[in-house]
Amino acid sequence: MRLDFDTYKEILDTLTRNKSRSFLTGFGVFWGVFMLVGLIGGGNGLKEILSNNFEGFATNSAIVFAQPTTKPYDGYRKGRKWNMDYNDVKRLKAQVPELDIVTPMLSGWGSKVTFKDKKTSCSVKGLLPDYAKVESPKLYYGRYLNSMDMQQHRKVCVLGKKIYKNLFPGGGDPCGQLVRIDSIYYSVVGIDYSSGNMSINGRAEESVVIPLTLMQKAYNYGNQVHLICVTAKRGVKMSTITQKMRDVIARSHSVSPSDEKAITVFNTEVMFGMLDNLFSGVNFLIWLVGIGTLLAGAIGVSNIMMVTVRERTIEIGIRRAIGATPKSILGQIISESIILTSVAGMSGIFFAVVILQLAEMANTTDGIVTSHFQIGFWTAIGAVVILSILGVLAGLAPAFRAMSIKPVDAMRDE
Repeated sequence: MRLDFDTYKEILDTLTRNKSRSFLTGFGVFWGVFMLVGLIGGGNGLKEILSNNFEGFATNSAIVFAQPTTKPYDGYRKGRKWNMDYNDVKRLKAQVPELDIVTPMLSGWGSKVTFKDKKTSCSVKGLLPDYAKVESPKLYYGRYLNSMDMQQHRKVCVLGKKIYKNLFPGGGDPCGQLVRIDSIYYSVVGIDYSSGNMSINGRAEESVVIPLTLMQKAYNYGNQVHLICVTAKRGVKMSTITQKMRDVIARSHSVSPSDEKAITVFNTEVMFGMLDNLFSGVNFLIWLVGIGTLLAGAIGVSNIMMVTVRERTIEIGIRRAIGATPKSILGQIISESIILTSVAGMSGIFFAVVILQLAEMANTTDGIVTSHFQIGFWTAIGAVVILSILGVLAGLAPAFRAMSIKPVDAMRDE
């Protein structure tokens, strides 16, 4: 297929005849596309930033912990302090079959971890290996806790990201090194680079994880547990079994099953649901604002093309008089509209991509991009398709106006 360069040269001459008008008309489309693409990319990046706060955390999980009672029950007054124990873990596993993972946690605050001349504050967490299915670690070096660590009460630990950087500022693999926590030495077996802001008795990057069985003895906790973290089986909504879990624990500790404060169940499913609903609304607003701005730009293109056709009445009339077909007139006007819309729109896409790339570079930690602001390939293709359609629609009315011009009317205008 041979390109008709004369036609395109003529279109370019027409559009550049009044540069200011063409620029201002195209700017409406440019701004509309820039807004649409920029808002989509920005929305994706913002969602990822918020999602990173819950990085690695199971979406179908809950955290159970004890607080002073708020209701009198079974002869006890309200305000009674009580604690959960390891038997509650066994009861939940046996009596709530809808649960998949049931794992306890012990926590200690205000501890100091020391390596040679380096010292930093930390929170200590006593965990079982299956806690990794509740809050997935991002291991940078080494491994996580395993069953042998529990059985043999090994003095091993996994350091959080911030603890590792404070103790080992030069970097490198610290596995096998001995660190002292309070008065006990532990061998480092792993480095957890999780950076989520979910603080389950302390953020992961500021915590040191040791075997739960060792912490029970080292800190004299006995059978007590501070938290019980659970996940539901596939297809089970955590909200449907919350009261069932509360009932199981309440029976064993003479606590009212209706005392939701005493047996607090923090359901993360609700939190993740709120996040999804929030960004569903944000995405709707993004498309509403973006498409509305694009339509406003397309209407501006159509109006300007209409003015251009009116100014070229004599020219179009002469073309018709010397044999130009309505189809050729229609094609030329629509081509002018498409080219103006496409050039402005592609410029908007390019400018938006540059801005989004700068935003992405600003969200880089340790050479790793933490939030991706760029739009997807198919989103860009969709924007181009929308531009093409708007270009055709913007040129239809002016084109039909041009087709209706008769040579005789053009001569009268002259």
